[in-house]
Amino acid sequence: MIRLIRKKKRYIFLPEKQFHKQLKQILGFAPKNYRLYQLALIHKSASGRFSKERDIHNERLEFLGDAILDSIVAEHLYQHFPDKDEGFLTQMRSKIVNRDTLKRIAIKMGIGDLIISRISKDNHKGLFGDTLEAIIGAIYLERGYKKARKFILNRIINYHINLNQLSETEMDFKSRIIEWGQKNKKDINFTCQEQLNGNNNTPVFISHLLVFDDIRGMGMGKSKKEAEQNAARQAIQMIGL
Repeated sequence: MIRLIRKKKRYIFLPEKQFHKQLKQILGFAPKNYRLYQLALIHKSASGRFSKERDIHNERLEFLGDAILDSIVAEHLYQHFPDKDEGFLTQMRSKIVNRDTLKRIAIKMGIGDLIISRISKDNHKGLFGDTLEAIIGAIYLERGYKKARKFILNRIINYHINLNQLSETEMDFKSRIIEWGQKNKKDINFTCQEQLNGNNNTPVFISHLLVFDDIRGMGMGKSKKEAEQNAARQAIQMIGL
């Protein structure tokens, strides 16, 4: 796998010096194993550009980074809000690790310029957050938990997120639209279907929010919950709540 990335990087990635410089700016340190971070930047849709016989993409690193990010964010929130209950902490963690927040942070960090993908970056917001999580996984494998924790706290949370301001931001759009329906005697229902992404066969959920029988919102997500929240958010915008 490493030999394949080395062989192809002159065609796929930026020139070596430029790539190293941009990666160092993102990480805040100069890594020793650059190929590990190259792997973190390869979306599954681009795997075939490296090998038709083996899958070379960042999904395993994303899986690892996602777990590490959740753990460190949970610990930090526990320390930062000593008087808040489990429900508040869970909502705050969801606000930080959701696709919209991670996409915004990844773009500001310059990660979007380095992603190798065959799907549209504009229409797949999860692409950015997934890559950021894969980079966290790469940091953990190369430098360990302490370095990954330092990166998440210093380069993500402290630099890009105002926790006190975020605590006042509403994210539970589904509960809000259901409450509106109950107050106004509107019948609110969600439909949800699982489909396969045609580019890489990854599952995606599509949800529609119905007010009586009229579709008032549509949302997509990596989970049913995320899709329903996105559908509720669109409905809130359409209704003008």
